[in-house]
Amino acid sequence: MPDPESRLPPLRDVIAKHGLNARKSLGQHFLFDLNLTGRIVRTASQFLPPPAGDLTLGTVIEIGPGPGGLTRALLGAGTGNLVAIEKDHRCVAALAELADSYPGRLEVRETDALTLDAARIGAAPRRIIANLPYNISTPLLLRWLADVAHDPAAFSGFVLMFQSEVADRLTARPRSKAYGRLSVITQWLCHVQPLFEVPARAFTPPPKVDSTVVGLRPRPKPLAAADMSMLERVTAAAFGQRRKMLRQSLKSLGTDAGALLTATGVPETARAEELEVEEFCALARALANQTAG
Repeated sequence: MPDPESRLPPLRDVIAKHGLNARKSLGQHFLFDLNLTGRIVRTASQFLPPPAGDLTLGTVIEIGPGPGGLTRALLGAGTGNLVAIEKDHRCVAALAELADSYPGRLEVRETDALTLDAARIGAAPRRIIANLPYNISTPLLLRWLADVAHDPAAFSGFVLMFQSEVADRLTARPRSKAYGRLSVITQWLCHVQPLFEVPARAFTPPPKVDSTVVGLRPRPKPLAAADMSMLERVTAAAFGQRRKMLRQSLKSLGTDAGALLTATGVPETARAEELEVEEFCALARALANQTAG
């Protein structure tokens, strides 16, 4: 039996047939380079621990597949149960043709990823591998991290492409310019690793920024005890006025900032960018105690 990939038309022909000009409103930048899509899949298999790296098992979810460049690479690598989430109805028809070439292995859902409960799709190990639309990448990640906070086993891992600026924030360490709320929440729940960079010229149309593929593996349990909603409140207050000392910035919480800092041993003169993730967690626990009292 011939390889399904050998029977597929070139992606550029698919785009012409279905009129798939990239739409800025959907954050679309198509990736045609087969070497790059193949590298994303190979890197995902290496980064995700067994059995999550075995793409024939469980469920792989792809967000915003567009005409299906990465989708083809995932299927070509033997992905057994691939669920593609696509909002653009123009792309759904093209993806349906791809599904016909791989019977029973690709499910296409026409829906908005921001409204989807990805943690309930398919069977474990559940992984998300995607070139995320730039305009919704951070809200999507925070939604999935909330799932991980509730159940660390909800996802076995993520291999995601972000704008390099966002990737820098995910991996940033304290006392760096990129360190902020997203750094704290992500690193609290996941081991995060930049995997490789993708230049803007690799996309059609090319975006104005380069991209980075990032791997995230959920920790068996969070780095330190904290309630996510309290941690988000603390980091929002602290980084919302990051140049101010915490004794000032935390006043926006509407509680006794001095008492919070005293309870956790964090210096009142410290600034948000100086704190480790565990210290933010301590502040979140202290805030929860104050709120409960």
